[in-house]
Amino acid sequence: MASISLRNVVKRYGHGPKANQVIHGVNAEIKDGEFIVIVGPSGCGKSTLLRMVAGLEEVSDGEIAIGTRVVNNVEPADRDIAMVFQNYALYPHMSVFENMAYGLKIKKVPLDEIKARVDKAAKILELSHLLDRKPRQLSGGQRQRVAMGRAIVRNPQVFLFDEPLSNLDAKLRAQTRLEIQKLHGELGVTSLFVTHDQVEAMTLAQRMIVMNGGHMEQIGTPEEVYSRPATTFVAGFIGSPPMNLLKGQAQGSSFTVGGVTLALPAPAPRDGELILGLRPEHLDHWNAANGWAFKVEMIEMLGAERLIYGRLGTEQFTLRIDGTLTPPKMGDTLMLEVSAKQLHWFDPATQKRVE
Repeated sequence: MASISLRNVVKRYGHGPKANQVIHGVNAEIKDGEFIVIVGPSGCGKSTLLRMVAGLEEVSDGEIAIGTRVVNNVEPADRDIAMVFQNYALYPHMSVFENMAYGLKIKKVPLDEIKARVDKAAKILELSHLLDRKPRQLSGGQRQRVAMGRAIVRNPQVFLFDEPLSNLDAKLRAQTRLEIQKLHGELGVTSLFVTHDQVEAMTLAQRMIVMNGGHMEQIGTPEEVYSRPATTFVAGFIGSPPMNLLKGQAQGSSFTVGGVTLALPAPAPRDGELILGLRPEHLDHWNAANGWAFKVEMIEMLGAERLIYGRLGTEQFTLRIDGTLTPPKMGDTLMLEVSAKQLHWFDPATQKRVE
């Protein structure tokens, strides 16, 4: 196993003033044995960053180190990494055993060691009873486990996962997430996992890197990123439904937005133009005697919870309430009560958090 260091990593395509820069100076220190999830929307650069770690893309500037070795100019085959792709990339004419063993055969690993490694990986992934089958005889989830098994048998220093669950249905994704967590617990190999799915990121990551437009917006534990988003992008991307973000004018303990003035439970961090953030579930009361007047426009029943959509003045706002509670009716006006610890403030110019 090994740590991974990303030191001011830059990726650009082309040269000169017309070069297209897609990764902008990413810095991160990933500890030995850590499971890091790189999350962000399509086109944000997360897979490009992973491919640079793998050696499938050149680094334009900066350094990538695996352990103590800078690997910028090291061939992928010599980096001691194993990659699991969105596409299972299994050989259709080979059995599960042969697919998992193929890389070791190419390296001329002794047959008895190959069998031992494949048997061990198959046991971990509950594939032992499928070793004689061909890929066409397997479900999507089983094929993805074979792809993971092919990576495990190599005993790499680093696992790289590039959206490996995207081709699975919702139930299989949830099941495979648990298998990946169990796998990391047993093997403890340093892992980078790329996804656009925030649920995967929140449930799998020990720490997560949130990417946006080639920039690293924030790195931290899921709890840190959720409870203290560093930017408005992180606040709006992590959490479902996303955080309510209201742009208005603060003055002491009042905030004017959408044509109404809201009384704050504590003074804003500064006077002037600010963005106020509040998560839909972070309300002390939604039927208080006094508070922010919220006009209900639509209600969604989701079983254990309800989402209530409406407006504060002219601004759209979303609430999440317990599904067992008696809900309001469309057209009702609710009085929302919030606490100071649940409010988030951002600078409208920089989009960064304001304390």
